[in-house]
Amino acid sequence: MKKVAIIMGSDSDLPIVTPAIKQLKDLGIESEVRVMSAHRTPEAAHDFSKNAIANGFGVIIAAAGMAAHLGGVLAASTTLPVIGIPCSAKVLDGMDAMLATVMMPPGIPVATVGVNAAKNAALLAAEILAVGDDELMQKLIAMRDDMAKQVVEKDKALQEKIKEI
Repeated sequence: MKKVAIIMGSDSDLPIVTPAIKQLKDLGIESEVRVMSAHRTPEAAHDFSKNAIANGFGVIIAAAGMAAHLGGVLAASTTLPVIGIPCSAKVLDGMDAMLATVMMPPGIPVATVGVNAAKNAALLAAEILAVGDDELMQKLIAMRDDMAKQVVEKDKALQEKIKEI
């Protein structure tokens, strides 16, 4: 199975991306987590994404806040799917990062999940990889079935509480 790269613009983004690391691990997907800056280490980011296919990656997740150019910089050098996680910052609560991540020029797409939504980024990466991996697809189907069962159980519990009102 192909690996997933998780690239953070700063090591301070680790608490935000930790749910993605855990989700990928739970699904049996190998990930590599790195810090690279679109502005401070653009050559390293370019080299990483340019060589990502040859290095066994199938998807790149880019987590960055503020100007959030990391996803676009990585996407510019590869045809692999890039998923951006806009990270919240103190000033605009992540709206700046979300707009910077989602507003890519034609021809260089970056899929974008919600602000700090690392778990969804991991699940989207898994869904992309599952297109060619039946075993992974079955894991995702089972996970969705479990989520549905949990909602049904919560509804049953709610109905019991309502009877007591």
